[in-house]
Amino acid sequence: HLCIILNYSGWDYSNNACLWPDCSSHTMASEEPEVGLFIPERAEMYRNSTEVKMSQIVLPCHANHRGELSVGQLLKWMDSTACLSAERHAGCSCITASVDDIHFEHTIGVGQVVNIKAKVNRAFNSSMEVGIMVSCEDLFANRQWKVCNAFATFVARHTDEGKVQLKQVMPQTQEEQTEYSVAAERRRMRLLHTEIMKDLLGNDDCQDFDDAVPSERTRVESVELVLPPHANHQVNTFGGQIMAWMENVATIAASRLCNAHPTLRTIDMFHFRAPSQVGDRVVLKAIVNNAFKNSMEVGVCAEAYRGRETPRHINSAFMTFEVLDAEGNPRNLPRIKPEPLDGPRRYREAIARKKIRLDRKYIISCKQTEVPLSVPWEPSNQVYLSYNNVSALKMLAARTNWVLTSEKNKVNLYTLEENQVLCFKVETHVDIAAKRVFALLSDLTRRKEWDRHYKHCEMINQVDEEDAIYHVITPSVSKTNKGQDFILLASCRTPCNSGDPYLIALRSVTLPTHPPTEDYIRGEIFCAGFSILEVSSMVSYYNQASPGVLPYISNDIAGLSSGFYNSFCSCSKFLEENKESRATADSTAF
Repeated sequence: HLCIILNYSGWDYSNNACLWPDCSSHTMASEEPEVGLFIPERAEMYRNSTEVKMSQIVLPCHANHRGELSVGQLLKWMDSTACLSAERHAGCSCITASVDDIHFEHTIGVGQVVNIKAKVNRAFNSSMEVGIMVSCEDLFANRQWKVCNAFATFVARHTDEGKVQLKQVMPQTQEEQTEYSVAAERRRMRLLHTEIMKDLLGNDDCQDFDDAVPSERTRVESVELVLPPHANHQVNTFGGQIMAWMENVATIAASRLCNAHPTLRTIDMFHFRAPSQVGDRVVLKAIVNNAFKNSMEVGVCAEAYRGRETPRHINSAFMTFEVLDAEGNPRNLPRIKPEPLDGPRRYREAIARKKIRLDRKYIISCKQTEVPLSVPWEPSNQVYLSYNNVSALKMLAARTNWVLTSEKNKVNLYTLEENQVLCFKVETHVDIAAKRVFALLSDLTRRKEWDRHYKHCEMINQVDEEDAIYHVITPSVSKTNKGQDFILLASCRTPCNSGDPYLIALRSVTLPTHPPTEDYIRGEIFCAGFSILEVSSMVSYYNQASPGVLPYISNDIAGLSSGFYNSFCSCSKFLEENKESRATADSTAF
């Protein structure tokens, strides 16, 4: 049945509840109750139980001077949708803890429809990651396109019974399994963000330009009184409202530098440090930290106080703006002259954040086919290379369309060919504790004891407790009689939750201290590694075969050799012989 409801007040009289937080807009918000509001979805179609959708038509009151949807308004809708998804999973009130970096690929015009979809990717103890996808729909041209995606962290609020322990998310599809696995690595990156910044900060002096604009000219301070319409259903200031206020003052600061209307391109992480309530005064401060050739970074913070209280810091973020010319191309921007006191620090931090954004875009955001196999390794991009390394292995392991190519004595070889890329998986069971298997296999210097393809392996850089870089030499398989060598980044991860596997991810990197030589042919590996399940004692080896790897496995894939079987038998024997050995501790080899 088709049910059409015209409700201009934004109030669902049947449930005596408001359907959306901003009653000035015409919303179709769907928390998917047991009876569909509009057109029921097909019963046989799978739907994630935490998925929430919101559709908004952009009205003039939502737009800026260019007739484009205000980013602040979009952030309010995104936060609202994500909060509803988090609360559906938690079964209680949730608050926004942070929102990861957001890159806006397109703007949205008046009359177009914004479609927002949010679902919980993974739950930890009392926090959870919510994935948000935003797309735009042109009703007249019958077109849709992606605007942005984001990952928000929500925390379940304490109830009368105490601290909430969230139930685990149970992935049902390959896409959900991938997001579930990678969410743990994203969480690790969030926790390391401060350390990354410290490592990147240099002592470079701020450059002095004659025509530089003093940063003080861009300073903005604005105060907002938190009223009931600004609060959420928990009586705290709506997180999306805070973000919208911050975007507003940041835009003003950017406009003062360029004397034009800027376009917001990227937001570095929003981090909510404390809540505010109805009656609080929220002071918003913004200033241009640094200006580059075609972009500028604006730092913005929010503080709250009541009466004679000392203002408390409740949020901060960094926003990157561009100014577009008539053809839509970024204009050159004037230089900035930092203020004497805290300006130089903010100036240098902006350079570090730009470096992080470029590394992230180059290593993480690009499609796999757009990234070269070997990416230069340096301390500043280590966290992102490690993230890419582990995430690529998790995504490969989450594939469901593997084809069994060969089976011999419980050692199985699977292949998968997608987008002209051949991947293979070898798996078997071992009667040894997964933690012990992980400890033995994570030490690549011992791999030559069981893998005939490893002639020599040397650790050349101990990056941290979970990552190291190795130089691997393999025997010759070509007519030139030259062996191959590889520079491999090994990233080892223990389970985040029960049921997660131990992971040993491998990928090629380049180091200036170890360039290619005439003695060996430099090989490359894009994605390889081990997954070790504790429950079933299943050991799986994955490899996304590059030209440098194919000569070693082509016969096995074609069924002409049992080399993979012999290697795994040697591996099983090695594990069995060393399961009680004290030479390797029951932890990562690093």
